Amino acid sequence: NVRIDPSSLSFNMDILQGQRPQVRERGPYVYREFRHKSNITFNDNDTVSFLEYRSFQFQPDKSRGLESDSIVMPNILVLSAAMMMENGPMSLKLIMTLAFSTLGERAFMNRTVSEIMWGYEDPLIHLINKYFPNMFPFKGKFGLFAELNNSDSGLFTVFTGVKNFSRIHLVDKWNGVSKVNFWHSDQCNMINGTSGQMWAPFMTPESSLEFYSPEACRSSTRSRGCSKASPPFASWLPTPYLPTDAPLFLSHPHFYNADPVLAEAVSGLHPNPEEHSLFLDVHPVTGIPMNCSVKLQLSLYIKSVKGIGQTGKIEPVILPLMWFGESGAMEGETLQTFYTQLVLMPKVLHYAQYVLLALGCVLLLIPIVYQIRSQVGGGQSLTGAEWPLACPLGGRRGSDQIPQPSLPAVPTDTFSLQPTSGGRAAGGFGSGDLEKCYLFWSSSKKGSKDKEAIQAYSESLMTSAPKGTVLQEARL
Repeated sequence: NVRIDPSSLSFNMDILQGQRPQVRERGPYVYREFRHKSNITFNDNDTVSFLEYRSFQFQPDKSRGLESDSIVMPNILVLSAAMMMENGPMSLKLIMTLAFSTLGERAFMNRTVSEIMWGYEDPLIHLINKYFPNMFPFKGKFGLFAELNNSDSGLFTVFTGVKNFSRIHLVDKWNGVSKVNFWHSDQCNMINGTSGQMWAPFMTPESSLEFYSPEACRSSTRSRGCSKASPPFASWLPTPYLPTDAPLFLSHPHFYNADPVLAEAVSGLHPNPEEHSLFLDVHPVTGIPMNCSVKLQLSLYIKSVKGIGQTGKIEPVILPLMWFGESGAMEGETLQTFYTQLVLMPKVLHYAQYVLLALGCVLLLIPIVYQIRSQVGGGQSLTGAEWPLACPLGGRRGSDQIPQPSLPAVPTDTFSLQPTSGGRAAGGFGSGDLEKCYLFWSSSKKGSKDKEAIQAYSESLMTSAPKGTVLQEARL
């Protein structure tokens, strides 16, 4: 969106008498800006050339007023021509005064917002173009934005970064030149930075944002929290869209960040950073602007010129014409896609690495713990009940070699005693009879549903005893 805030002059007749000018801000008048690139050509030297066209559409629902509103403005053509003829011969000044009077031209005029923005017919333009064909860069209507609507901003040639990634998006040439000739300084004429639409990725807090602006005819640099291009006074604007050598100046609105003497010379100006500063939010990883607001004020230097009666007794002053702000933000589906892929997913992957690491440690510890418990609790896998060990009658006396019978498992937590082979099936052992006994039982391991039969036998010969006699107790 482009916001226009023109300054409507009050008591303009007092200005002609040398009084302090008084302005009243009108608007805002909001326009929606549309951009598209054409003639895109990839060159052999790792650059791409393109033309970017712009068009503006008025948004009445976002504006405070209509384009038909009438505003008192300085007559830029008359006052600029007077300033350019300040050092000219007196005879020519008198002729110019007569011509202005004949054409009905005055130092101040009433025009609608639409006429000021997009142009109006003026007989002075035809007269000047007839006798001074190179004074004005336009031939038809005159308006502050007349040459911007439905037109391109010049042929940009920028680096693609395919061969040298560090030069991505940097401007190589503008309109076929690597330097402009609008300024008296080589540094000001240099074309540095990008076209102002993208910057190199992987930025740091120390990175600066440098870009070339065709409207300002120069490069600007912004760093974190400040602008290296913000002048302490106001910068002269050699714009190609307005009269050559016209005393036009660019600054922040209401002369914010400029010398206080400028704002004090005009009544009705109230500079403050909340409304009149500019900002640019760039995603540091991609170099893509996420949110931006650029605000500039266009002012005209006016004063009384001896010999030109239309200038009266105007005291020298830089008079604000209007300030305009261009703002934009990523929104809608584009913003959602950008957030998902470049903000949300990196965060998810960042935390996922710690989750996977913790999960891997748990999976590694499970078999280790299981193995340790198996080794430590291998002999304690039974129910822990105390069993009486008894030897039934029967068996072979005096035998050390005892076969290990295979018997079915008895119910859980039960046991049975079986004599060795060859013993008596009933009755008791006589005194002195010796035999080995087997103990069979079944149990379940802790945490397991499977039962298994386990057997044990005495390590030494036991004294014979009647059937059912408890010989000893074993803790299993």
